[in-house]
Amino acid sequence: MLRYRTFHNSDPPVLADIWRSRTAASGWTQPISVDLLEQMVFGKPYFDGAGLILALDEKRPVGFAHGAFGPSPSQDRISAETGVTCLVAVRPDCREAEVAAGLLRESEQYLRSRGAKVLQGGAARPLAPFYFGLYGGSEPPGVLKSDTVSLQLYRSHGYAEADQRCVLQCRLDSFRPPVDRQQMHWRRKMLVEQRADPPLRSWWEACLLGNFDLTRFALIPRDGGPPAATATFRTIDPPCAPVQGRGEGLIDMEVSRQWRRKGLATFLLSEAFRQLARQGVATIETQTSRSNDASLALLAKLQLKPVAEGIVFRKEA
Repeated sequence: MLRYRTFHNSDPPVLADIWRSRTAASGWTQPISVDLLEQMVFGKPYFDGAGLILALDEKRPVGFAHGAFGPSPSQDRISAETGVTCLVAVRPDCREAEVAAGLLRESEQYLRSRGAKVLQGGAARPLAPFYFGLYGGSEPPGVLKSDTVSLQLYRSHGYAEADQRCVLQCRLDSFRPPVDRQQMHWRRKMLVEQRADPPLRSWWEACLLGNFDLTRFALIPRDGGPPAATATFRTIDPPCAPVQGRGEGLIDMEVSRQWRRKGLATFLLSEAFRQLARQGVATIETQTSRSNDASLALLAKLQLKPVAEGIVFRKEA
């Protein structure tokens, strides 16, 4: 008989064991450890044990789901407007569909009780409060298409596809930066500045990224002024993503409004990739929306190729 309960302080080894049972599933960081879950999940200042639901078949733990919330628009606190079921993890040697359905029901009930008006299935920024670096690669991509149990779960419970996320990678040993007149122009006009451990821009960003080593590249006009563009990377160390060799995840790219559509993003990322390659980085990974044609075109120009896809689900609470 299945029953469900909320998180107990003695549960971390149980959750790690359920996670490790997913060894055949791609996109799940393996081997997981209690220490890694403590660092990335339980240690977050907004962790609420009432949102972490365990499923038990008689006395045997067979799955868990984690409901939580994202940031306010100012990113200085949690907002309960939209709740997200970050993850549904079920052991493959049990009644997966039945266990998953019960876990989703309990997660939805928790999110509604805290005031959620919209429910999201699968963590993806800006609603990715947990499992950053543990599920999906450089960051959570919603529900991986390889996660067939979760895909069917959300589709059968009234969720609609809100976004498709594309996970892309590039091997730097074969990377060749684009060379044209525009790129040569920016080489004369811009300096590339690299900064390790850059200051984090909000409380939420500190909560989300504080456990990672970050590097920010900036384009500085040679004749002075603020940065024209920035790109932020996080180190991907095994076992935190399925990349070959040392990796870096491109997690943020911003071009100032007056500098857009001038080829600066191509120039900055090309220079960043070259510098990271010289520092021993083997693989670059990033994500973008499948509907963002401009981003996909830029990444293809930089020789990043799709390796996985995720889906973000939504429904009214």
